[in-house]
Amino acid sequence: MRSEEKTNVRNSVSRMFFVVLSILIQIGWLCLLVIGLNRHSAWISLASSLLAAILVLHIYVSRKNAAFKMPWIILLLLLPPLGVMLYSMFGSAGATAAVRKRYRKVQEEFAPLYARPDDALRAVESRDPAAANHMRYLRDYAGCPVFANTSVEYYGDTMQAFLAQLEAMEQAEHFIFMEYHAIEEAKAFSMLRDVLARKAAQGVEVRIFYDDVGSIGFINLDFIKRMKEIGIECRAFNPVMPFLNIFMNHRDHRKITVVDGKIAFTGGYNLADEYFNMTHPFGEWKDTGVKLTGAAVRSLTLMFLEMWNCDKHTDTDITKYLPESTAEGEGFVQPYADTPLDDEYVGENVYLNLAGYAKHRLWITTPYLIISDEMTRALTLAAKRGVDVRIITPGIPDKKVIYQVTRSYYAQLAVHGIRIYEYTPGFMHAKQMLCDANAAVVGTINMDYRSLYHHFENGVLLWECPAISDIADDFETMFRESAEVTEKYRSSPKVMRLGQALLRLLAPLL
Repeated sequence: MRSEEKTNVRNSVSRMFFVVLSILIQIGWLCLLVIGLNRHSAWISLASSLLAAILVLHIYVSRKNAAFKMPWIILLLLLPPLGVMLYSMFGSAGATAAVRKRYRKVQEEFAPLYARPDDALRAVESRDPAAANHMRYLRDYAGCPVFANTSVEYYGDTMQAFLAQLEAMEQAEHFIFMEYHAIEEAKAFSMLRDVLARKAAQGVEVRIFYDDVGSIGFINLDFIKRMKEIGIECRAFNPVMPFLNIFMNHRDHRKITVVDGKIAFTGGYNLADEYFNMTHPFGEWKDTGVKLTGAAVRSLTLMFLEMWNCDKHTDTDITKYLPESTAEGEGFVQPYADTPLDDEYVGENVYLNLAGYAKHRLWITTPYLIISDEMTRALTLAAKRGVDVRIITPGIPDKKVIYQVTRSYYAQLAVHGIRIYEYTPGFMHAKQMLCDANAAVVGTINMDYRSLYHHFENGVLLWECPAISDIADDFETMFRESAEVTEKYRSSPKVMRLGQALLRLLAPLL
């Protein structure tokens, strides 16, 4: 797309502004109403205080993470009327019963399609029972099997990944499925759109599924109409509405491309120019991804179709999108997904399991470091037992407030032997973990509360795949390009600044 054409593509910033303003007005009106009622009625004030006390006990004994409990407990104790009202809107289940029922029905329909023979898991178990236990967790609690017969290619350069996607799409014969948090209708997408339009004209089924909030600064809902005009079926996940809706807090943060059920791409990058360093709003953008060819593509195909049909159930024959596909490849591959609509925090548990599994090294990249006490303890315990734990975060932030929260965790990690790096060329957006020489995770899951508890996410667990050595080499390059700040924060005063402490308290609610 030429630069003069880019300005003709409308985005939805004004719509987002209107929605946010409308919701703030509604919250403000409800707050004034509740506070006013409490001022004029001692009985209402007493009732709200009693209800706040009951909610405090309910929150205290709930299965929620302790970091989620603390802000709500403090708010309910300090401001009972306001706390009761806000908790009723934002602190409870997070989705209506109807939404949960709809998603559960589709998930139950798809569960048998995920199931595969346990040959690969048994092969892992014969070589490393601890690794097999980790994979068994994902099989039993995320419904995602482990695969052999899959080749893996790692991309430390997202432009290389993007060009590989274009090449794979050019070879598509049956279908192309794409699910992304953010799509920008600019230069990169214009290259991709040309391929998709050409393949659609040839009879290939093309679908795009994007998150409305993630893309709202880039495109308008007119995007769906424009895609339909060139033969592409397109849907927006959970469109923003100008009224209070607790399901709005849950976003589709996944990044998946599937071609013919035989090739798939996933990783940290969205379909916007900055992810491929075509633009530089935050310096050099660092992101990563993987290409899977073979049997494991089945799971990523199902993940896409599951979300597509949760939005609107239109597929009656899923099996036609699940060809038997194998490829030559060493090692084992386990794609997995996480949903916020259950009490199983798969994304966080994968990271916790790897932290406990690590014997020699645990290297991490994340754009945001806002972690629970459980994660802090797991990482510091790994360092205390002699594991080389290192974390790379951005050198140039995209969100300055969140950046301050991220930095507030450095000291408590550094003092226990964890090495902290900041990626000085620009923004670190990759989400990955390298464990020893034989295990790694590449995916969409940030080490923050939003990714770990609120979003729909996906990742790929790799074990003894040759691509793991490429991930290690890329880490070595990133360390050389980054500035180590460990000593600065290890020797810094342990008393956190008031602003940082407040941000840390509110971090689970951001």
